[in-house]
Amino acid sequence: MRSKIATLVILFSAVAGIAGFSTHREPAQAADGMRTINITAKRFSFDPAEVTLKKGETVKLVLKSEDVTHGIFVRPLKLDQDIPAGKSVEVTITPQTAGKFTAICDHFCGVGHGNMKMTFVVQE
Repeated sequence: MRSKIATLVILFSAVAGIAGFSTHREPAQAADGMRTINITAKRFSFDPAEVTLKKGETVKLVLKSEDVTHGIFVRPLKLDQDIPAGKSVEVTITPQTAGKFTAICDHFCGVGHGNMKMTFVVQE
């Protein structure tokens, strides 16, 4: 019985990893101690849809596209980055202004492109 349960746990973990499920959504900590936030772009959304940052805190964003080339643009955060199809890119940002900012996909990615947005909340 134990080996069946162990096999099911291993199988579920493997399937969850392949399907992109995660049981833990907290931001990761980079080796240098910098907070790392993973953002995935796919037609026609960003995941997560909202990210909370602290004013003055430097964070690393790992941006990944699951399908076509996307972009992410947020003028107040000085963030303007292309995300190549099927690839990941890393950018480092340090928010200087508190507020709520809308990020858009600035690389045409299809018919729903105009609604592809996410929110950055920068707290004091």
